[in-house]
Amino acid sequence: MYLELSHLKKNFGDKEVVQDLSLSLEQGKLLCILGSSGCGKTTTLNMIGGFLTPDGGSILLDGQDITRLPPERRPVTTVFQSYGLFPHMTVLQNVVYGLKFRSCTKSQAREKGLRYLDMVGLSDYANARIHEISGGQQQRVALARALIVEPKLCLLDEPFCNLDAALRVKMRGELKKLQQELGITMVFVTHDQEEALILADSMAIMEQGRLIQNDTPMQIYRHPANQFVSDFLSLDELVWTEDGVLMKVIKR
Repeated sequence: MYLELSHLKKNFGDKEVVQDLSLSLEQGKLLCILGSSGCGKTTTLNMIGGFLTPDGGSILLDGQDITRLPPERRPVTTVFQSYGLFPHMTVLQNVVYGLKFRSCTKSQAREKGLRYLDMVGLSDYANARIHEISGGQQQRVALARALIVEPKLCLLDEPFCNLDAALRVKMRGELKKLQQELGITMVFVTHDQEEALILADSMAIMEQGRLIQNDTPMQIYRHPANQFVSDFLSLDELVWTEDGVLMKVIKR
C-alpha cells in the first residue's frame, strides 16, 4: 500500500484520543476519515502531516517511514479549514509560494502557477489580492498551492466547512474531478456523511479514537460493521451503480 498507518496512538494527558489505529490507502485514491466532533479524525490527520508526534505506531508513505519527520521534510501538503493564505500576496504569489524552496526559476514558477490557477478556474484572478476574492475562490487558491509542489500526499481538514451549502456541493465535484485528473493521493477529514460518501474511494469511520470500519462507501453503507455505523449513515437513501459509483442521494 502507498500510505500505511500502523497501530497509531495519541494521548492528550490521560485521554486516549487515537487508539491503535491501523489503515492503508492505495496510490491515487481518496480516503475520507469520517466521524463526529472529538472522534480523533483531525488528530490522525495532524499525525500524518507531522504536526503531532504519535505516542505509538508508525506512518509509511511510498515505502518511507515518515513517523518522526517534521512537516517541512515530508512529501505531504495540507489544506486547513482556515486556508492559511497570505493576505499581503496576490493569488498567484500565494500559489507559487512553495516553489521558492524548489529548484525553480521565477519564470518557471509563474508559468506553473498560471497552469494550476487554470486547473482550478482562477486564471483571471492571478493578480487579485486575497481579500478581493470570495471564500470559495480562496479555497481553490489553497488547493492549487497545495498541489503545485506535486506532493506524494495531500491532506484536507474539512476544507469546505466555511462555505455555504450550494458552494460546498460545487466544490466537492471540482475537487473529485481534479483529484482524479492529477491522480493525486488524498486524505480528506470531514464530519459530513454525504460529503464522505460522494468523495471517497475508501472511507474510515471513527468513534472515540477508534477505527470502527474501513471500506468503500458502498460496502459500508450496505454492510455497516455495527449499529453505530448504521445509525451514523442513516440520513439518506443512496443509489449506486454496479461498480460502486454513488449516483443519487435521496433526502428522507
